Amino acid sequence: MQYSHSDAELAHQPAGYWTWATARSILGDIHASLAKAGMTQPQWWVLNQLVDPDGARTRARMSEILATYLDPGARPIDESVDIVIALGWATEESTGTLALTAAGQLAFDTAKHVMDQVWARRHDGIPDGDYVQALKVLQQFIRNTGGQAWHHAIGEVNQPA
Repeated sequence: MQYSHSDAELAHQPAGYWTWATARSILGDIHASLAKAGMTQPQWWVLNQLVDPDGARTRARMSEILATYLDPGARPIDESVDIVIALGWATEESTGTLALTAAGQLAFDTAKHVMDQVWARRHDGIPDGDYVQALKVLQQFIRNTGGQAWHHAIGEVNQPA
């Protein structure tokens, strides 16, 4: 790969710009790929939570978990839950618990295949060790700037894609 700058020059490049450009590119790829599967990223997040073996989630818990994913806020998550229910991918029980339907499992399986392709494309030519190191650097940036990532806010749950 042809890099934008020499190593010495890259050492002085702004991390904010490169993380923004990376996020924009990755999210654009995810959004376009999921659109081909007939869903949005927040709808994917809802399905992904519901296939979890411990996926018994109420609407409130779903919003609590997913509101930390890329700052969508509770309203778009609640709207995504409504859409997932309207599409017949999930039901909302009288107890308030959301449950995946057979159609929802099929939608999840289709989107999972798409997301596996996105993952493979995104990681092409990047050894696992380099990827892990990059994430450690990003987590250190978050720590150094007093920020919080999703795992700080809600603990161990299915992470965003």
